[in-house]
Amino acid sequence: MYITQGRQGKIGMWKYLPIPILFMGMMALNYLAILLMEVDINAIIEEQIQSKGKNQFFAENMLIFVFLLAGLFFWVRYVHRQSIVSLTTSRKKIDWRRIFFIFTLMASFIIISTLVAYFITPGDYTINFQPIPFLILAGIAIVLVPIQTSFEEYLFRGYLMQGLGLAFKNKWIPLLLTSVLFGVMHAANPEVEKIGPIIMVYYIGTGLFLGIITLMDEGLELALGFHAANNLITVLLVTADWTALQTDSIFIDVSEASAGFEIILPVLIIFPIFLFILSKKYQWTDWKDKLFGNIPTHAISEEVTQI
Repeated sequence: MYITQGRQGKIGMWKYLPIPILFMGMMALNYLAILLMEVDINAIIEEQIQSKGKNQFFAENMLIFVFLLAGLFFWVRYVHRQSIVSLTTSRKKIDWRRIFFIFTLMASFIIISTLVAYFITPGDYTINFQPIPFLILAGIAIVLVPIQTSFEEYLFRGYLMQGLGLAFKNKWIPLLLTSVLFGVMHAANPEVEKIGPIIMVYYIGTGLFLGIITLMDEGLELALGFHAANNLITVLLVTADWTALQTDSIFIDVSEASAGFEIILPVLIIFPIFLFILSKKYQWTDWKDKLFGNIPTHAISEEVTQI
């Protein structure tokens, strides 16, 4: 059982508190500062891009996740005394084939859907391809984007999922809480201001989807591969001047942002299709217990239950 992998280290529940409190506290302070000071995020991003260029600005924003992921791994390894493998999966070793399978699946979907959209409504896109800036972007993105997405997965679907599961002794509360917190983490993104609160349905829905595949597959591999493909292919293929990630991508989306059906399309249609494909490939069964079942008290050591 993936959640109970968290008991493999020397852990009291208090050790689970500093990392999420610190990270979510930073996010909350940033969001409050934006609201109270009426900061124009888009203007700041535009100014930084004009000053530094898209590639440097993008790299600087991604570099912070190198330290965040390293810090999380250090805390898990040397404070919890838990192996990174047990934080990643209930299998004996990390299944890289799972990561590459869903990465390829998601990357193919993004590329095909973007090209179809371009040929149907070419006026919504401009071709932005410049060989040298794009190659620099590709080098930066291939190295740093998987680190950024891995930090988010290890924090929410790994560290918090295991910690909350051991605390509440069930699976549905960690699934819901990590999904909501994942959405809240994106509240300060310029997309929220541009499109409106409806986009939180997409963020929370994505968190829920990633949580479901983590619990059903008893490991993070599928979530890691999906998230990496989503962010990496997007920053290379198509961005817009009102998003958090503005890059020297191949296409620039110049259409007017709107809170239409396309915002909830992935949650209602695309994610269920992915769940169907993955469930058939990996022969998932017993959905009710894996998503909503309780964690037997005998599966949790006395040390874990002491707060």
